[in-house]
Amino acid sequence: MPETPETKADIGFGAEFGIEGATAGTYEPVAEVTAITPPSRSREAIEATHLNSPDQYAEFIAGIMRGGEAGFTMNFVPSATDTLVTAFEAGKGKYQITFPNGVKLQFAGVFTNYEIDEITNEKMSATCTFQQSGKAKLEAAGAPA
Repeated sequence: MPETPETKADIGFGAEFGIEGATAGTYEPVAEVTAITPPSRSREAIEATHLNSPDQYAEFIAGIMRGGEAGFTMNFVPSATDTLVTAFEAGKGKYQITFPNGVKLQFAGVFTNYEIDEITNEKMSATCTFQQSGKAKLEAAGAPA
Protein backbone atom coordinates (compact mmCIF):
# COMPACT_ATOMS: atom_id res chain seq x y z
CA MET A 1 0.00 0.00 0.00
CA PRO A 2 1.53 3.39 -1.00
CA GLU A 3 2.37 5.83 1.74
CA THR A 4 -0.13 8.69 2.08
CA PRO A 5 1.56 12.10 1.89
CA GLU A 6 1.27 14.41 4.86
CA THR A 7 -1.20 17.27 4.59
CA LYS A 8 -0.02 20.73 3.66
CA ALA A 9 -2.93 22.39 5.51
CA ASP A 10 -2.04 25.28 7.81
CA ILE A 11 -3.66 27.68 10.25
CA GLY A 12 -3.98 31.42 9.58
CA PHE A 13 -1.58 32.51 12.34
CA GLY A 14 0.90 35.03 10.95
CA ALA A 15 -1.31 36.28 8.09
CA GLU A 16 -1.41 40.05 7.48
CA PHE A 17 -3.61 42.59 5.72
CA GLY A 18 -1.62 45.51 4.28
CA ILE A 19 -2.54 48.85 2.75
CA GLU A 20 -0.22 50.37 0.12
CA GLY A 21 1.60 53.39 1.50
CA ALA A 22 3.06 56.49 -0.14
CA THR A 23 5.74 54.36 -1.83
CA ALA A 24 4.23 52.24 -4.61
CA GLY A 25 4.54 48.51 -3.91
CA THR A 26 5.11 49.01 -0.17
CA TYR A 27 2.27 47.70 2.02
CA GLU A 28 1.89 48.73 5.65
CA PRO A 29 0.38 45.92 7.75
CA VAL A 30 -2.73 46.80 9.76
CA ALA A 31 -2.10 46.24 13.49
CA GLU A 32 -3.91 43.61 15.57
CA VAL A 33 -5.95 41.96 12.81
CA THR A 34 -7.89 38.99 14.21
CA ALA A 35 -9.53 37.62 11.02
CA ILE A 36 -9.17 38.20 7.26
CA THR A 37 -11.64 37.38 4.49
CA PRO A 38 -9.98 37.31 1.04
CA PRO A 39 -12.05 38.46 -1.96
CA SER A 40 -14.02 35.82 -3.81
CA ARG A 41 -13.94 35.31 -7.59
CA SER A 42 -17.08 34.79 -9.63
CA ARG A 43 -18.09 34.71 -13.27
CA GLU A 44 -21.40 35.50 -14.92
CA ALA A 45 -23.09 32.67 -16.81
CA ILE A 46 -24.87 34.13 -19.85
CA GLU A 47 -27.67 32.09 -21.29
CA ALA A 48 -27.17 31.22 -24.95
CA THR A 49 -30.01 28.74 -25.41
CA HIS A 50 -31.48 28.59 -28.92
CA LEU A 51 -34.47 26.90 -30.49
CA ASN A 52 -32.43 23.80 -31.34
CA SER A 53 -30.35 23.45 -28.15
CA PRO A 54 -29.52 19.76 -27.63
CA ASP A 55 -32.14 17.78 -25.69
CA GLN A 56 -34.00 21.00 -24.77
CA TYR A 57 -31.38 21.94 -22.15
CA ALA A 58 -30.35 25.52 -21.49
CA GLU A 59 -26.87 26.44 -22.71
CA PHE A 60 -24.55 29.02 -21.19
CA ILE A 61 -21.38 30.85 -22.17
CA ALA A 62 -18.79 32.31 -19.82
CA GLY A 63 -19.27 36.00 -19.08
CA ILE A 64 -17.46 38.74 -17.18
CA MET A 65 -15.42 37.81 -14.10
CA ARG A 66 -15.85 39.78 -10.90
CA GLY A 67 -13.84 40.11 -7.70
CA GLY A 68 -15.83 40.11 -4.48
CA GLU A 69 -15.48 41.81 -1.15
CA ALA A 70 -12.50 41.42 1.12
CA GLY A 71 -12.27 42.46 4.72
CA PHE A 72 -10.83 42.05 8.15
CA THR A 73 -11.74 42.29 11.82
CA MET A 74 -9.30 43.86 14.24
CA ASN A 75 -8.81 44.83 17.85
CA PHE A 76 -9.87 48.48 17.88
CA VAL A 77 -7.51 50.94 19.57
CA PRO A 78 -8.87 54.52 19.40
CA SER A 79 -6.42 57.05 17.96
CA ALA A 80 -6.68 60.67 16.86
CA THR A 81 -4.42 59.75 13.91
CA ASP A 82 -6.26 56.62 12.76
CA THR A 83 -4.63 55.59 9.45
CA LEU A 84 -7.73 53.56 8.54
CA VAL A 85 -9.83 56.74 8.53
CA THR A 86 -7.31 58.26 6.10
CA ALA A 87 -7.45 55.15 3.89
CA PHE A 88 -11.27 55.14 4.00
CA GLU A 89 -11.49 58.81 3.04
CA ALA A 90 -9.12 58.19 0.10
CA GLY A 91 -11.87 55.94 -1.27
CA LYS A 92 -9.73 53.62 -3.37
CA GLY A 93 -6.37 52.03 -2.89
CA LYS A 94 -4.23 48.93 -3.24
CA TYR A 95 -4.30 46.13 -0.70
CA GLN A 96 -2.36 42.98 0.08
CA ILE A 97 -3.13 39.84 2.04
CA THR A 98 -0.01 37.93 3.05
CA PHE A 99 -0.70 34.29 3.88
CA PRO A 100 1.30 32.46 6.59
CA ASN A 101 3.44 30.71 3.93
CA GLY A 102 4.47 34.08 2.41
CA VAL A 103 2.22 33.95 -0.68
CA LYS A 104 0.70 37.39 -1.34
CA LEU A 105 -2.69 38.29 -2.82
CA GLN A 106 -2.68 41.87 -4.13
CA PHE A 107 -5.71 43.77 -5.40
CA ALA A 108 -6.98 47.27 -6.07
CA GLY A 109 -10.29 48.23 -4.57
CA VAL A 110 -12.65 50.66 -2.93
CA PHE A 111 -12.66 50.92 0.88
CA THR A 112 -16.43 50.62 1.40
CA ASN A 113 -16.96 50.21 5.15
CA TYR A 114 -15.14 50.99 8.42
CA GLU A 115 -17.31 49.99 11.33
CA ILE A 116 -16.34 50.28 14.99
CA ASP A 117 -18.36 47.65 16.81
CA GLU A 118 -20.49 48.29 19.90
CA ILE A 119 -18.45 49.52 22.85
CA THR A 120 -19.12 47.38 25.94
CA ASN A 121 -17.14 45.91 28.83
CA GLU A 122 -15.62 43.46 26.35
CA LYS A 123 -12.69 43.94 23.95
CA MET A 124 -13.31 46.72 21.40
CA SER A 125 -13.18 45.67 17.75
CA ALA A 126 -13.73 47.08 14.27
CA THR A 127 -14.45 45.68 10.83
CA CYS A 128 -13.23 46.97 7.46
CA THR A 129 -14.60 45.98 4.04
CA PHE A 130 -13.14 46.48 0.54
CA GLN A 131 -14.68 45.87 -2.90
CA GLN A 132 -12.10 44.45 -5.29
CA SER A 133 -11.78 46.38 -8.57
CA GLY A 134 -10.12 44.59 -11.49
CA LYS A 135 -8.06 41.40 -11.31
CA ALA A 136 -6.32 40.24 -8.13
CA LYS A 137 -2.74 39.00 -8.44
CA LEU A 138 -1.08 36.15 -6.55
CA GLU A 139 2.67 36.34 -5.89
CA ALA A 140 4.90 33.50 -4.79
CA ALA A 141 6.53 33.66 -1.37
CA GLY A 142 9.71 35.71 -1.47
CA ALA A 143 8.75 37.57 -4.69
CA PRO A 144 9.26 41.33 -4.55
CA ALA A 145 6.11 43.28 -3.61
